[in-house]
Amino acid sequence: MVFIKTTLSLIKADVGSIAGHVVPSKELVKAVKAHVKSSGIVKSYYVFTTGDDVSILMAHNKGKDNEDIHKLGWDALERGAEVAKEQGLYGAGQDLLADAFSGNVKGLGPAVAEIEFEERPNEPFVVFAADKTDPGAYNLPLYLGFADPMHNSGLMLSPKMKKGFKFTIMDVAHTTGDKIIELKCPEDLYDIACLLRDNQRYVVESIHSNITGEQAVSVSTTRLHNIAGKYTGKDDPVCIVRVQGEFPATGEILSPYEICHYVAGFMRGSHTGPLMPVRSHSTISFFDGPPIVSAHGFCVHNGVLTEAIDLFDHPFWDHVRNKAADKAINIREQGFSGNAMLGMNELEYGGIKEKLGKLEKKFIVRK
Repeated sequence: MVFIKTTLSLIKADVGSIAGHVVPSKELVKAVKAHVKSSGIVKSYYVFTTGDDVSILMAHNKGKDNEDIHKLGWDALERGAEVAKEQGLYGAGQDLLADAFSGNVKGLGPAVAEIEFEERPNEPFVVFAADKTDPGAYNLPLYLGFADPMHNSGLMLSPKMKKGFKFTIMDVAHTTGDKIIELKCPEDLYDIACLLRDNQRYVVESIHSNITGEQAVSVSTTRLHNIAGKYTGKDDPVCIVRVQGEFPATGEILSPYEICHYVAGFMRGSHTGPLMPVRSHSTISFFDGPPIVSAHGFCVHNGVLTEAIDLFDHPFWDHVRNKAADKAINIREQGFSGNAMLGMNELEYGGIKEKLGKLEKKFIVRK
């Protein structure tokens, strides 16, 4: 019997927004949806926004890195950028860093996460989309959701997870190719923690079951400043997580987001702020932030998506959002000092580096 595999492709970019880095216009989103629908290339898709970014989720059977799928995503985002220019929106086409599509969206600016699998009898999954932060923002939630029984009780209670998971971690500072390492938990747990503490350099790319070998997670690992050579916007990563059965339950994957852990991003991509779980289509506000993440839940059957549900649209997360707001206010009261801003090696606006270069010449060594 031949099984046709289902592929989930998630492509996301900032191609223009209202009043600065806040939210795309309704006409922009409408244009993206219309382009995907009229293409006839995919039979099932979902378009949504998180902050100032537009995400396109597509279900198909063409496999990962398929040129037709990637071109569809690129062309749809280009169409959105055209509308942004027509409306005079801010940052029109900002994340489209190439003049033309060249076979694959990876390396051209948009964030991309893809996962391919033979469908289980029921195939639930969660799509995370973050804004005003970088791919390392998922490091801690994925570590806790897949390796820590304090959040994932299935590691103790489910025979399907008794051997844990394999983490594929990428060194995103290496720009001449994909530099990765594969580590298994629980045996390599401390080594995984050692790498994932550095969110700006080491990023979870994927996670697989140690028992079945099935992929559970795909994360976009693009660092925009590595592509453009300068600051063009924060990376705004996406993540696909298959749940239930041999994978963590939906609630176990969501649990770590209650922490509202501090991540890189916020204003000008150069500060530290708490990751706030937000409702679908939420805007950006305080200090060009705070860094936010949305979570949409789906099932896919015979390559067709169900309707999306908003997993952070629940009274519990209102309380968590208040916590994130308190944490944001607390660290912003520190202004530019110390940990409130990123280290000099991560500051993505060139102005301060130019200032330091000029000041360096004025230093003297006192005798």
